[in-house]
Amino acid sequence: MGLFPFQGAVTDTEIINENITDGANDVITDIKWLENEINKFKKSEKRKWMLIGEAYYEGDQEILKRKRWVIGKGGKLEINDNLPNNKILDNQYAKLVDQKVNYQLGKPITMETENNKYLKKLQDIFNKRFHRILRSVGQDSLNGGIGWLYPHYDGNGEFAIKRFPPHEIIPFWKDSDQTILDFAIRIYAVKVYEGDREVVVEKAEVYSENGVEHYEWFAGRLIQDATKATTSYITMNDGEIELNMNWQRAPLIPFKFNNKEIPLIKRVKSLQDGINIMLSDFENNMQEDARNTILVLHNYDGQDLGEFRRNLSIYGTVKVRSADGAKGGVETLTIEVNADNYKSILSLFKKALIENGRGYDAKDERMANNPNQLNIRAMYSEIDLDADGIETEFQASFEELLWFINVHLANTGQGDYEGEYVNIIFNRDILINEMEVVEVLNKSPYLSEETKIAQHPYVKDVQEELKRNKKERQERMNEFDGYDDHFKAINSKSGDDNGQE
Repeated sequence: MGLFPFQGAVTDTEIINENITDGANDVITDIKWLENEINKFKKSEKRKWMLIGEAYYEGDQEILKRKRWVIGKGGKLEINDNLPNNKILDNQYAKLVDQKVNYQLGKPITMETENNKYLKKLQDIFNKRFHRILRSVGQDSLNGGIGWLYPHYDGNGEFAIKRFPPHEIIPFWKDSDQTILDFAIRIYAVKVYEGDREVVVEKAEVYSENGVEHYEWFAGRLIQDATKATTSYITMNDGEIELNMNWQRAPLIPFKFNNKEIPLIKRVKSLQDGINIMLSDFENNMQEDARNTILVLHNYDGQDLGEFRRNLSIYGTVKVRSADGAKGGVETLTIEVNADNYKSILSLFKKALIENGRGYDAKDERMANNPNQLNIRAMYSEIDLDADGIETEFQASFEELLWFINVHLANTGQGDYEGEYVNIIFNRDILINEMEVVEVLNKSPYLSEETKIAQHPYVKDVQEELKRNKKERQERMNEFDGYDDHFKAINSKSGDDNGQE
């Protein structure tokens, strides 16, 4: 295992592999083909849903673009600015995303390996900064169906892990199950200055085993970047010689929400829109201009139905004629707005959103008073099912990430850890009845001390807690030995005194 390339004797297999690689490179560097793929991706439904998920999370939702329509002449719909048009946004979707991210990734991951030296190096890489990045990737995978991490060396030559937004990455897979990445295109916007004027320029980069190809995206065409054509992932100086090396794999690691890469917003968008519409309509109908009071004018000229509907919506007036045509005057027709109807519908929408999004209701009736662990588990059953699926995908992604970390450690002389077993544990932030858990642990004679400590609700660092326990036991033993020596000295003196007597 190591960085590419390596030099050695050329075999028939290597010649075949080189021909295959050359053919792949011809495809990757085919500018026209790349342009077509980028154009398809930018117009695709997949990218559209990624952008919708991100926008809805940030509060840019469909309700904010809402217009009030009325039936006009000829029965045609027309926009009416005279009517109240409240745009109430109750972002239950963002709450659901935060709930699922915090449930699965709210606590730092725990790593288990028998090699303590390796564990220390992993802990240095998977630090608090990485935990923040991992939470962002988890959010990306929910909003966009997939998130991306990029292991690389920063400007200071330090190994680092960076996040790429999902709507920037166009992956190309080696297998039909979309688990092995062949290469990827990244399309993103940057701000640059032309003189004293700030302009936005779109960049395109192709990530493969051969390095990074750099382009600019202009008017649907790729233009080779004049400042840099193809760069290596790693540049090192060996005395007077500059070494350019590449990973043996494309260094982009997918973190999927599910194997179909379906974003969460597709499950709940209609329900989130329904919540916003109900709240907005309720406020519209509670205002006087919403026509909860309609004027009825007797014995005035009528009009066609289209005009009637339009005037009713705009002016809140109905003109009627009596049978004899003698009666005139003005009456009011009051329409009651039943708030209970809106409350019922909103409650149904919110409950459906939680169920379809597989979250949990923190205000569940089962959580009243002092809930037992069985009720807590029942409340968390839906989010647990989703979390199990996400964890399966993320475990595979961490396996891929560890490959890059092991290559980095081996090639920087920090040790060869290929084949070392590492167990990544996602510490879910679940509400528990702490008294019940502690009681069960204390009454479990077959569990090891380490397992009990790992499952204890008050322990954050298992290894640190084991060290503390060991230190306390040693201090008690030393204290006991001190008492023992003290009593021996007393008994010895007592025996001497008796002998003297």
